[in-house]
Amino acid sequence: MNVLFLLTPKKDVDYLYGDFTIRQAIEKMREHRYTMIPVIDRKTGKYLYSMREGDFFYYLMEKRLSFEDLEKHPLSAILPSRSIRPVTIECESEELYSTLALQNYVPVVDDQGTFIGIVTRKAVMKDLLGTSK
Repeated sequence: MNVLFLLTPKKDVDYLYGDFTIRQAIEKMREHRYTMIPVIDRKTGKYLYSMREGDFFYYLMEKRLSFEDLEKHPLSAILPSRSIRPVTIECESEELYSTLALQNYVPVVDDQGTFIGIVTRKAVMKDLLGTSK
């Protein structure tokens, strides 16, 4: 299987930059109603990790921050609760399927670790069912 056939390219994916403030990140996730979103390095384009809404919730509860305080805290202050490992375009279908069983998307990177897009569970299901992407 070629992951590229299932790929939603970076230009069509919303993501956060690692240098965002927590407030910027929360506003973007809220605007698009995401429960998880990739985080990439602004300078290199490399995939860093994925943030889940629960990661924000637990951080805010622990630190007891006001919404205004969120502008002063970098996104990097929050440690992701789960490691969302990216795959390369050469990954085997078994790896892709087993990863998608646990989350809504899988980040895809090139050989240098640069973020190139995501494969969603929905795209895989459509492919398996023989419907268009």
